Amino acid sequence: MSTISVIIPAYNAEATIKETIDSVLNQTFTDFELIVVNDGSQDSTLEIVSSISDPRIRVFSYPNAGVSAARNRGLSEARGEYVSFIDADDLWTPDKLEAQLAVLQANLQAGVAYSWTDWIDESGQFLRSGSHMKLSGNVHSQLLLRDFVGSGSNPLIRSQSLTEVGGFNESLKPAADWDMWLRLAEKYEFVNVPSAQILYRVTPNSMSSNIWQMEEESLQIIDRAFAQSPESLPELKKQVLGERYKYLTIKSVEGKLERRRGLSAARFFWQAIRYDPSWLKRTKLMLILLLKISLATVLPPQQAQELLNKIQNFSQTNQ
Repeated sequence: MSTISVIIPAYNAEATIKETIDSVLNQTFTDFELIVVNDGSQDSTLEIVSSISDPRIRVFSYPNAGVSAARNRGLSEARGEYVSFIDADDLWTPDKLEAQLAVLQANLQAGVAYSWTDWIDESGQFLRSGSHMKLSGNVHSQLLLRDFVGSGSNPLIRSQSLTEVGGFNESLKPAADWDMWLRLAEKYEFVNVPSAQILYRVTPNSMSSNIWQMEEESLQIIDRAFAQSPESLPELKKQVLGERYKYLTIKSVEGKLERRRGLSAARFFWQAIRYDPSWLKRTKLMLILLLKISLATVLPPQQAQELLNKIQNFSQTNQ
């Protein structure tokens, strides 16, 4: 039996699946099985995976049911003492599994080890750093405020812990990761590896770009969390809602500036400052957000982006 089970849910991932698998096979820790769940792909994903010769790889094909169902199907086949997931377009640094396993073995009370995530674009170029937070122990309250895990491709989890909390909620899509981390944090401690070891690929069609579904699912998760913790202060829920709407505001104006997203960003922005008026004190961020929201709602997408680029270039030149 392998020490770690790595699970890759893959749907129409022909452009990136080989690079993702290579980043797993190149790990410095080698005692793992790699379970690839082909989630009804209509492209050459299955052919690419099948062409990779490594005895640690096991491939399972099912009709398309979504990433949460694919992860759960992978879990049903997993044999390892620990489990880690990686999406079919993300990457790991070579020391990811080794470092996370070491901190879990050194902290027997912890059920989850997580590292830091950085963001890359479609071509694999660095975009920006993610949330590099050093939080360990009982992190449930901090995780409610902000999903500092940052990616479904991040944590290494004890199999026993996953069995205890159950699989991914298949009724959720963009917020399914956050829901899982919160359920784990209710019962288990987390431990941090202070190193950027996950490269999260940002694409226009990723689930996390659906800000409307993200809002709906986030509110469901927040309501559930506080319904189960009636002793929590109302002020904490207000703070959690404020942080979530800040996230949604920023997420809305990332990438292509479109009118629908701009209007939603304006609504999210109003909700964020309603819950946390102190956010307005971040003057530079406010100017950037209001500029992007204004451009998105007033101009066609291409003109909005061109004007934004000119303003940004002018600002950089005159700094």
